[in-house]
Amino acid sequence: MKRSYTAEFLGTFQLVFIGTGSVLLVETQGWAYPQLWIGLAFGFAVFLGILLFGKASGAHMNPAVTTALWVKGAFDGKEVPFYLTFQFAGAIVASACLATIYPDHPHYADTLPKIGEWQSFALEFGLTFVLMLGVIFDFHSKSTVLQAALLIGAIVGLEAYFAGPYCGASMNPARSLSPAVFSGLWSHIWIYLSATTLGAICAALLVKRK
Repeated sequence: MKRSYTAEFLGTFQLVFIGTGSVLLVETQGWAYPQLWIGLAFGFAVFLGILLFGKASGAHMNPAVTTALWVKGAFDGKEVPFYLTFQFAGAIVASACLATIYPDHPHYADTLPKIGEWQSFALEFGLTFVLMLGVIFDFHSKSTVLQAALLIGAIVGLEAYFAGPYCGASMNPARSLSPAVFSGLWSHIWIYLSATTLGAICAALLVKRK
């Protein structure tokens, strides 16, 4: 097993465990300003993942990012199936752990549209588009790992804070698929698998360099 695959598994695991775990925590504990804590948790999880695994695998932790980097020509296509497999696996294991901790919870931080389906689709597309622009900026500017962690963590945290109440602010197919495996809430999963991937790909194509 390559070191990069292990890094993607662990990075996506901690992202989903910390991020979606924060949703369950604030709901069960009744914390004030829940969206603030959720945004901070997701931002910190991305920041931590990039710091820990950036040098090992690039710390994609997101199938949409991996796919978009491949479309852009910045990532080896032979690695894509393995990255996606380990990302989804890490996310599902994280949700399995949370399902054990919160066995009676009606959901496991599923991303669900609070507005219309197509409005949520458009919002998820835009959120992931902006996230991918940040990833590409780091890629081309050759930022340090710390700089990348700060920028991408801030983008994810702010987007989760502001857009979470409307569409769930997934920006990540693995983050949305894994809770659905245990909650059984599949009716809107197409939004979070397609809009996030398309948003990232469009950002990559917009700034693609020959």
